[in-house]
Order: sequence, then structure tokens, then C-alpha cells
Amino acid sequence: MQIYEELVERGLIAQVTDEKEIRELVNAGKATFYIGFDPTADSLHVGHFMALCLMKRLQMAGNKPVVLIGGGTGHIGDPSGRTDMRSMMTAETIQHNCDCFKKQMERFIEFGEDKAIMVNNADWLLKLNYIDMLREVGAHFSVNNMLRAECYKQRMEKGLSFLEFNYMIMQSYDFYYLFQKYGCNMQFGGDDQWSNMLGGTELIRRKLGKDAYAMTITLLLNSEGKKMGKTASGAVWLDPEKTSPYEFYQYWRNVGDNDVLKCIRMLTFLPLEQINEMDKWEGAELNKAKEILAFELTQLVHGTEEAEKAQAAAKALFGGGAQMGSIPTTELGTDYFAQGKDAISLLVDTKLVPSRGEGRRLIQQGGLKLNGNKIDDVAYSVTTADFDGDELMIQKGKKTFHKVKLV
Repeated sequence: MQIYEELVERGLIAQVTDEKEIRELVNAGKATFYIGFDPTADSLHVGHFMALCLMKRLQMAGNKPVVLIGGGTGHIGDPSGRTDMRSMMTAETIQHNCDCFKKQMERFIEFGEDKAIMVNNADWLLKLNYIDMLREVGAHFSVNNMLRAECYKQRMEKGLSFLEFNYMIMQSYDFYYLFQKYGCNMQFGGDDQWSNMLGGTELIRRKLGKDAYAMTITLLLNSEGKKMGKTASGAVWLDPEKTSPYEFYQYWRNVGDNDVLKCIRMLTFLPLEQINEMDKWEGAELNKAKEILAFELTQLVHGTEEAEKAQAAAKALFGGGAQMGSIPTTELGTDYFAQGKDAISLLVDTKLVPSRGEGRRLIQQGGLKLNGNKIDDVAYSVTTADFDGDELMIQKGKKTFHKVKLV
């Protein structure tokens, strides 16, 4: 099976502009394609996973990835899927985030001469003259058509700033620039990016003629993939300092029964023949599928050693074993508990919940245990008497564990 057909079977392709040409280009390994990433944090999260895996698959098939970091568009912010305006970042923060992204992406794709390249649209967008931009680019965009775009329609009632309104033009100009500078002939993006991507294709054809070769593809469920990055306790990051390998493993181990095979198909590099056999699995076999998913993705992001440690820790914990070395741990001094520490504060301080309100709800719903003892009093005061020696195991819900160690 060739790469384009594999992408379709894995459920990764939703819409294309020129399917016959795209198929031939991708299967021949002659696509130079870009995917954009806005540097809104200093780490990628699992919502970026689909795009990262797609780049890896296409590069393995001989195609050339162009990683576009939105250092320029990051000054504006994409209104797609948002109900309010993004906070503005400094140039220093944007650059720091860009540097962090590249380090994490190197686990997925190979950078170098005739391999993948990383570019920052700040290098050309920040140099644009406003009047020239209006005349050379803005003249090719219909305001009526822009307002019909889904990314703008959903914000009209809440309020759409003129700053954000320019995002489509900026993103379209990116494709135009990459087409001319690097021969980039294809762009990928989430289904919420379709209007912006079509704008780029149309700009190339208007500026350079109808024979200009530029195409667009969207990824099925990429907007759903963004939701994958959020859990009740915040984002699931690829940076091990933000989300430990064990927590990362547990996130994928806990996906719903209805999602596990879809995630294996879309995100892992297991052969389709093996995955098709798993389609027959049900009941307890789905737990095995979840373990496979968690291990494969943890290995991809954090390496085999960390994946094996996370898997061993999870099996030991749920099997009643004592191997806890990979369980996320917070070290606290005895003075922290000297006057007793309310359980809600402990949950917040160990980052098991993002807010006191959520900590309160967790306790009220019976979802908190300390060393196996259920805590149902929101005013419960935790002291060193709750510890087993110098350790306290906090259990949130059925499957999330965190160890506190006295120092």
C-alpha cells in the first residue's frame, strides 16, 4: 500500500483540493509540504500529535516537511475555535517557545540538508510594509468571502478584532512565500483551518497564474486532536517536566473504549494488518489495546526506556505491587504539614487539579483516597500521621496516582 492510500485508510485525510495530483505527488515522494504551529506555549501537547505523526509518515515516504513556526502570526493569534482573543506574547517569549518546539520535534522528524527544515514566519511577516501588504495581498481577498469562513463566523457574535481578522491573510501569505522560496507545493492543516488554507492556494493562483502548483489537504479530527491535549487537570504536554512519562502513559491508557482503536490507527506506526485484527477485539481485550497504544506513543515521545518504566509502574500499581519508581512524585518538607494542610490545597499544590473548585468537587464526588483511605470531607486536614513512613500515595479517581515524599 502506498503512503496516500495508507493515510486514507488510517482516517487521516478529510478534504483535498486536487486528489489525483496530490496522490501522485505524495506517493512519488515529491511533495514539499508544510504544517504550521503557533508558539503559544513552551511545549507541544498531545493535540499536536496527529500533525507530528503525519510529518513523520510522509518523510519516511520520501517527502520533505517544512515546519512552519508561527513566530509572526503568534503576534496576532488564530481566532479558529476560540471564544475570545488570545493574550499577546513578547517577541522573547515567542522565540523561546519556538526553540522548545524544535527540540521536541526532532524526536519525530529528521532535520538537515535535503531533509526537514524549520522556518519562522516572523522572518518575513515582521518585515512587511503595511501599505504594500494591502496592495499586493489584501487586494486578492473578498471581505464577503472571509466573513463566510467558519473560523470567523463563530466569533462574530462574541466580537472579532481587526487584528484577528488579518490572520487568514497572514496564513495565506505564508503559503505564497513558502511556495516561492522553498518550492513548497502542499499544505496540511486541521479541519478548522480549511478556509485559511484555501486562501493560500487561491493567493498563489491569483498572483502567479492558474498553472501554479499548490494544493491543500486537511486532517480529519485534527480539531478533535486539539481536544486530546486537554484533561481535567490541564494540558497533556510532550515536555517530561510538564507531564511525566508515567502521566503521559496513563493518559493514553485511560482513553475510552470507543476511541482506543481509532487512536491506534491514526497515531501509531503499527502495521495496518495488525490493527485490522484488533478491530475484532472487545471486552477485556480492549484493555490490552489501551496498553499497546500507551506504550507505542510513550516510546515515540520519551523513548523505549521511559515507556518500559511507565508500563512496569502502571502494572505494578494496579496489580498491587511495590514498584513505584515512575509514579509522579512531589517532595515536601515536614513543615508543610506542621499545622495540617487541607486536602484541597494538597491537590492543587501537587497539580492533580487546576483549581480549588475542582478539588472540592473531586472530594465531594468520592474521588480522593490517601494511602487507600477514602476522603469525603472537603475540610480534611492532612498531617504526617496520614503517611506510611515518609510516603503518601494520593489516588485521584480510579487510575491517577501521585506520590508525596517527605524530605
